[in-house]
Amino acid sequence: MSNSQEEGEIETPPAAVAEGGGGEGEGGLTAISSSEQRRQKIAEQRGQSRPMGPRAARAEEEMDPTAYFENRTRSLEEMRRQGVSVYPHKWPVNCSLPSFTAQYSGMEDGAMDESVEVIVAGRVLSTRALGQKMRFYTLSGDGVTVQVVAASQHHDPSTGAFAEIHSRLRRGDVVGVRGFPGRTDPSTSRSAERTRERGGLSVFARETVLLSPCLHMLPTGRYGLKDPEVRFRQRYLDLLVNRDARATFQIRAQIVSFLRRFLELRGFLEVETPMMHMTPGGALARPFMTHHNELDSRLFMRIAPELFLKMLVIGGLDRVYEIGRNFRNEGIDLTHNPEFTTCEFYMAYADYTDLMDITEELISQMVMSIHGSFQIQYHTGEMEDTVDKHGTPRRTPKPPVTLDFTPPFRRVSMVDEIERVSGQRIPRPFDSPEALSMMSALLEREGLDLPPPHTAARLLDKLSGHFVEDHIRERPTFITDHPQVMSPLAKGHRERGLTERFELFICGREVCNAYTEQNDPFKQRDSFNAQAQAKAEGDAEACEVDEAFCRSLEYGLPPTGGWGMGIDRMTMFLADKTNIKEVILFPAMRPAQPSGTR
Repeated sequence: MSNSQEEGEIETPPAAVAEGGGGEGEGGLTAISSSEQRRQKIAEQRGQSRPMGPRAARAEEEMDPTAYFENRTRSLEEMRRQGVSVYPHKWPVNCSLPSFTAQYSGMEDGAMDESVEVIVAGRVLSTRALGQKMRFYTLSGDGVTVQVVAASQHHDPSTGAFAEIHSRLRRGDVVGVRGFPGRTDPSTSRSAERTRERGGLSVFARETVLLSPCLHMLPTGRYGLKDPEVRFRQRYLDLLVNRDARATFQIRAQIVSFLRRFLELRGFLEVETPMMHMTPGGALARPFMTHHNELDSRLFMRIAPELFLKMLVIGGLDRVYEIGRNFRNEGIDLTHNPEFTTCEFYMAYADYTDLMDITEELISQMVMSIHGSFQIQYHTGEMEDTVDKHGTPRRTPKPPVTLDFTPPFRRVSMVDEIERVSGQRIPRPFDSPEALSMMSALLEREGLDLPPPHTAARLLDKLSGHFVEDHIRERPTFITDHPQVMSPLAKGHRERGLTERFELFICGREVCNAYTEQNDPFKQRDSFNAQAQAKAEGDAEACEVDEAFCRSLEYGLPPTGGWGMGIDRMTMFLADKTNIKEVILFPAMRPAQPSGTR
């Protein structure tokens, strides 16, 4: 058995041990003491928590979940009446399970070191009984599993009767174990002829304590937990049962850690800005509203931290960044969640071309740091028609694609690419009646549906999605030079009637958004006024005029580049997930349907 055992895998003990006997000697088990035999016999005569055999344990696992809960609750009440501490205050752990594995993995098969006392704790993932004198547990903690061998020969009788203590434990319980390290000897096991694996690294228990009982049945290691509704609503259960869930959020943490290191090495200062705003701004999105009782005023949950971060650059903090939550009162789908996490940074004296170079370096190095390669496999979730070996048509997932983050990334101009792929030239200006009519006709030609209002920004966004974004696959691609009507906070392009903005797309999904910031207070106010007009015409996502921000620009914002990345979407790619709920610990869910069961 490997040091980190799979769920449900427990090393078969030596034959002598399995039969409850065993002579003394190095690595052997001593005979059970006569005092312990008398203690167990008295406990059994009194009917106190008789040990549960394998058949009874399996029957309990197959019990109705409600009956199991009620049965477990009654047993805990009985323990309380007997004076047993069901939820002790503390357990003096002196060795984590990862530390135990690292420190004692070099032990030879059959070796034991009774001179060392280890005190560990974790959750029981599987149990196995061999008669009434031996129990095996798979203990899980901090992402690793360790075998616990509890034999009556090693049991400390001062802690209570062996059989009574172990009859209380179930899969899912949090337990503490005091014992010594060792490794079982596979050469004498019944499976020795079928395997050449090493013996299982184990804690040989002298004392086992129930620290926190699990009142519900855990899903079994064989079938796991597959129902996404249960996994997302009860993420704690998902993390307990599915190792992939833990790995996903470890990758997410690595992404955030890498971002901090990358930016701080380049002189950026991490800051925090308000979550509640008097005026929603910094992005085109529908905000959540709340009310402040003391001030008797309406507030908005932030849709982006952008405006406050630029105020800090005006204040002399030339390089700032923030990692935090944003809130947008919009739809829930595979790539959108009402609250999500972004990283935004602002860099004085830089423009969007500088930020593209930084983005290539940051993203490619991040992928290399986490996966050890610029190329990773990604399952898009797309389906295809296939035929099985019996000739039956089936819909099956497409094979994974290879995402290639090797720099440099491809760069395309948004309007140029729309016109190239569609074969149509869009009249200028983009908000003219001719342009609006032409873009609406193009949508109709392509069979694309767009709810009103049909503003220039919404029409261009829809066309870009169809003709540009959907065609970006394995190679990350910058879509650049967005029209001004789509980018009210971006600075106008130096050579064309557009803006200096880019979005980074991978497999048709936006990951980064950046631009050379508009620092002309007069042009910024004009853009805000145009957005306010669009809002009055029914565009709920258009932003309002932010007088406080306009006033700050009058003090002078240096030439600045601003950048933002969605942490959730980046995690989706690096963890190979197609649903944003997979990478958010507690995603937004629709109200659960009433249920008559627990």
